[in-house]
Amino acid sequence: MMHSRRSLLRNIAAGLMLGSMGTLGGCAPARPMTVASHVWPGYAFMFLARDEGWLDTSRVQLVETRSATASLEALARHEVVAAALTLDEVLRARDQGLPLTIVLVFDVSVGADVVLARPAISSLTDLRGVRIGVEEGALGGVILAHLLRHAGLEADEVVRVPLRVDQHLEAWQRGTIDALITYEPVTSALLAQDAHILFDSRRIPDTIFDVLAVNQGWLEAHRKAIAHLIAVHFRGLHALQRNPGDTAFRLARHLGLPGQAVMGLYRGLSLPGIDANRSYLDPRDSRLLDAARRVSDVLLQAGQLRGPASLAELATPRFLPSGVRP
Repeated sequence: MMHSRRSLLRNIAAGLMLGSMGTLGGCAPARPMTVASHVWPGYAFMFLARDEGWLDTSRVQLVETRSATASLEALARHEVVAAALTLDEVLRARDQGLPLTIVLVFDVSVGADVVLARPAISSLTDLRGVRIGVEEGALGGVILAHLLRHAGLEADEVVRVPLRVDQHLEAWQRGTIDALITYEPVTSALLAQDAHILFDSRRIPDTIFDVLAVNQGWLEAHRKAIAHLIAVHFRGLHALQRNPGDTAFRLARHLGLPGQAVMGLYRGLSLPGIDANRSYLDPRDSRLLDAARRVSDVLLQAGQLRGPASLAELATPRFLPSGVRP
């Protein structure tokens, strides 16, 4: 049986705050910094760096997981001190007492997160009374709230069908849902059948962020490892920009796709460079903080936060490379 996300976050908070106590004095860690990440195009440049030998594995160890939930479980078991998560997941974790700080924005969704619908549903107003598949307690809830607002509908005017992402394809094929909040590779698979895109993240700009979050108790102890990991992420990003064909085929192994399919995954993502990251992460004038306030309001209205999110020490740009290149 799967743990509830709220209980899981409580366990993470308790475990990692205890686990970090020995590092607060700034002593060098005895082991590499461990970072959990599931397969997602925005995270793939870390793994490209590892596979190409750019990543110093004596300083950073990447831990591959099945999902963001599995990454959170790895945090709870003290197997990692950092993870690739979405902004809303970071806010939920902080709400439960886990002191996470964002040190990198991997990507911003500009169409990668979608609401698919069957042919009979041609407009947002057609959603009244339909069954919408959504991953409970995850990013899907945020998108659903925005979808309903754009459609002018209340939450009780649709039928919410809780589905994990690994259940999306089967649920659609079995006809148990009429619309679905999802992302690649499910999107392409269903577009090849009878689905069409009814709504996507282009209509909610600067809302869906994928980020690297580190427990604050480990920031100082792992400062060199964090800076190194961020630098090689940008090296991978620059490789894609300079030589997309070759780099796509190198990314394909980690993403589990044919090389020719890789570039299509990035069409709905904005991949911020160093300067854009500095703007996002600057606590004095941060688009990320503005997004966090908006997401906090959505989560609070949905009952997924205990109170308005505290944004103190939510993000820092201090680990970014100083120049425009890593």
